[in-house]
Amino acid sequence: MTSEETRSNVEKALEEIRPFLQSDGGDITLISIEDNTVKVRLEGNCIGCTVNQMTLKSGVEMTIKKYAPQIEEVINIS
Repeated sequence: MTSEETRSNVEKALEEIRPFLQSDGGDITLISIEDNTVKVRLEGNCIGCTVNQMTLKSGVEMTIKKYAPQIEEVINIS
């Protein structure tokens, strides 16, 4: 998969998860994809949420891996 295809698939995954984050007053922005690691920024209510790491791993990372299985990790850049 090319880097453009990977980026496109990650964006599709974020579009799938975004409505759930927005329903709680949050959002997510793709920062970069480097060496099979996706860097994102959680925004809005997600910043101070006590379960944002669980959301990041169980929701965001799982959804991204569904679209782009080569991704190994998703990390939040605050």
